[in-house]
Amino acid sequence: MAKIAVIYYSSTGANYQLAQWAEEALKEAGAEVKLLKVRETAPMKAIESNPSWKKHYEETKDVPEASTEDLDWADGFVFSVPTRFGNVPAQVKQLLDEAGGLWAQGKLVNKVVTAMTSAQNPHGGQEQTLTALYTSMFHWGAIVVTPGYSAEEIFAAGGNPYGTSSTVDGEGNLQDDVEKAVKHQAKRAYTITKQIHS
Repeated sequence: MAKIAVIYYSSTGANYQLAQWAEEALKEAGAEVKLLKVRETAPMKAIESNPSWKKHYEETKDVPEASTEDLDWADGFVFSVPTRFGNVPAQVKQLLDEAGGLWAQGKLVNKVVTAMTSAQNPHGGQEQTLTALYTSMFHWGAIVVTPGYSAEEIFAAGGNPYGTSSTVDGEGNLQDDVEKAVKHQAKRAYTITKQIHS
């Protein structure tokens, strides 16, 4: 059994849903899983200005927050993050930056990573966000496992070989049928993680 941390950041719930599907698939496959949210750093004024954001913030207060201890614990990661101008959200970047101590000790080398994302339009930076996240993983010495075109589910979900992606409306509702693609991607990453960490 390999240990997988499913780490997500979500303002209005779309990436939380993707993360939950990944968690479900990983448990079905036999993984030891932690579902963790990235700590919210936006001011409450900003959160409260968007009813959907505030609702999701309140509904997920009990989800544990990801820490560097979790990064150390896991053999592999599934990240689910929205795009912010073709990059990861600042909240996610903060977590990655906090991993410097682990990086310096070589504790992130050979960890398996896969990621998925969302944006409000089909060309809102999804692929760029995934490659931006993976760039940090290259510095970690992690092993990036993308879905590529390894299953029909990927084509049905829009065909993003870098990681499952979806468009989302202003209230956080996924606009694409991506559940099967998410589950395939998570299980693929788990299979590779087991092969490397067995």
